[in-house]
Amino acid sequence: MRELFDLYGAMLGNAILVHTGYVVASVAIGFVLGMVLGVLLSRIPQWSSVILPIVSVFQTIPGLVFIGLLYLWLDMQPATVIIALSIYAMFPVLKNTYTGILGVEGKYIEAAKGCGLSRLQTLFKVELPLAMPTIIAGLRMAAVYTVSWAVLAAMIGLGGLGDFIYQGTSANNDTLILIGAIPAAILAVVIGSLIDLLQKKVTPRGMQKGVDR
Repeated sequence: MRELFDLYGAMLGNAILVHTGYVVASVAIGFVLGMVLGVLLSRIPQWSSVILPIVSVFQTIPGLVFIGLLYLWLDMQPATVIIALSIYAMFPVLKNTYTGILGVEGKYIEAAKGCGLSRLQTLFKVELPLAMPTIIAGLRMAAVYTVSWAVLAAMIGLGGLGDFIYQGTSANNDTLILIGAIPAAILAVVIGSLIDLLQKKVTPRGMQKGVDR
């Protein structure tokens, strides 16, 4: 174990930082984009019958293919990975935002109107708070998936934990594969657990038993 740490310790630390950076940046961008588009679709639901199927088809494109196409356009830079991962991270948030807002019971919206709230005030004070547990569930899904998708950065020479996995695969070295895979799995568990805590914080007490996991 000591020998492994001496050989790969510094490289592993840097790879974890790079990998985590990709995940945090991509999920943050994807969350904002997904929230905005989800809200817009909830306001114009007739568009959802067109946009959501397109999003679903786009989501089936393998991540490696998409990153490869962006690589041809943007060349080898972190933005190539972050743009690709942000778009993939956006999908679960978009769908859950749209579903969560439409799932708010009409009686709450009617009560907001009765209190004299505008449509914008109703969105921010009633619909989004009630939909937030569903939205955060989408964020959790996006974050956990992005940890695994970020491995693909190594395929275009942009580092991360995927470096160890792909080097180990090429050299048939199980140790290298584990050095990359175990920290990635731990990172996914840690991020998922943190988002679970966030989900509990934003869930109204009366809804906590029904929170999605």
